[in-house]
Amino acid sequence: MNQEITKRILSSIIIMAIAFFFIIKGSFFFIFFLSICFFITSFEWYKMTKNKNYFLLGLAFLILSFLSAFLLRNIFLKDFILVILICISTDIGGFVFGKIFKGPKLTKISPNKTYSGMIGSFFLSIISALIYTNYYDLVYWTDDILLIAVILISSISQIGDLTISYFKRKSKIKNTGKIIPGHGGVLDRIDGMLFAIPFAFILFNYL
Repeated sequence: MNQEITKRILSSIIIMAIAFFFIIKGSFFFIFFLSICFFITSFEWYKMTKNKNYFLLGLAFLILSFLSAFLLRNIFLKDFILVILICISTDIGGFVFGKIFKGPKLTKISPNKTYSGMIGSFFLSIISALIYTNYYDLVYWTDDILLIAVILISSISQIGDLTISYFKRKSKIKNTGKIIPGHGGVLDRIDGMLFAIPFAFILFNYL
């Protein structure tokens, strides 16, 4: 178990460094990175659901999600980074708090999810968002609006995680792929972001 956690941590650090490099560079670099992620994710979704009648619906959602990521990054760069940070903190908080405090299971869809993990997801995402917005002096994010936005985005990210877990259970697989040590496939890694980013795009445009 310790070896698996070590692999998960190391791969997470490497993935985050690569992702933020392409996000910050923007332009062709971000389009290239986004395209690679889209094709890998679509292939993993195809392998998981190729004989299912919801394959095309899922593919259409992937297109919508990646298009939202492209638009959100180009229109609201700092806010896009905030969304990514919230989703990452949601994953890490859920994983760490779930491992430390354990407790009652959240749902049968994903047996590893616990109520303590859910609380940890909210807690770490709120702390990370406060540090980020204060560091970059994003004054338009007042504390009350930021708190609501973080809770909503983190909730959608967790719902996205559970949704992909549901489809994995239907397909009787543990992971969508093996490309990322300790995590599985790209779809396993960004499942929450796929749902949170389109939601955030609508939310930020409204705000």
